[in-house]
Amino acid sequence: MATVALTAEGFGDTVTRPGITLVDFWAEWCGPCRQFGPIFEAASEANPDVTFGKVDTEAERELAGAAGITSIPTLMVFRDGVLVFSQPGALPAPALDQVLTAVRGLDMDEVHRAVAEQQAGAAAEA
Repeated sequence: MATVALTAEGFGDTVTRPGITLVDFWAEWCGPCRQFGPIFEAASEANPDVTFGKVDTEAERELAGAAGITSIPTLMVFRDGVLVFSQPGALPAPALDQVLTAVRGLDMDEVHRAVAEQQAGAAAEA
């Protein structure tokens, strides 16, 4: 599956879908972004069960700001609507494969329990 361009309008719908979504926050002028682009594209072709999206931080400044992007490229991975990985910097292909393997191996019942506990704790402190 080829990558899809994500904008503020469709970002939320894309990352909250069931399954795994990888999002690459990038910019045209960014050298490491240009180096990581072909790795990201190759991974999208090799993993048709995963949604691969790219956010152009120059065109989508508000979205990048809302996502807390301070360095590019930044890779975020969502599974079943939960952010499970976020890391600035370009990854080599083997590391990207390791991230995908780890995300596929997550016990999402456990992840959802942990998120619920964290949210309950935050609400109790407020």
